[in-house]
Amino acid sequence: MSQLLNTMTALAPLADGPVPAFTPALPEDVKTPIQTVLAWTAGIGLSGAVLGGLVGWGLVAVGHNTERAALAARGKQGIMWSLIGAGGIGVTASLVMAFYTMTGK
Repeated sequence: MSQLLNTMTALAPLADGPVPAFTPALPEDVKTPIQTVLAWTAGIGLSGAVLGGLVGWGLVAVGHNTERAALAARGKQGIMWSLIGAGGIGVTASLVMAFYTMTGK
């Protein structure tokens, strides 16, 4: 183990030498359209999730009032998947925008 530590200590000063300092960034001409596309995609996806949740609640209401347990159960599943979808879209959009802005200056 000590040989490994000695080797790593000897190679530590070389870490800054061969690799140039580089910060990745998108060109300014591309930056705004990509942000617009990401924002629209997230907005449309979240709108779809809200619409799916509303349809699910409607199925629960109709299924409960007409004593159709299967219809109410499908509505409850729709509500659950709409929430999961909205959470996934929100998290994914936030992560993409966070990583995207990290590359900026």
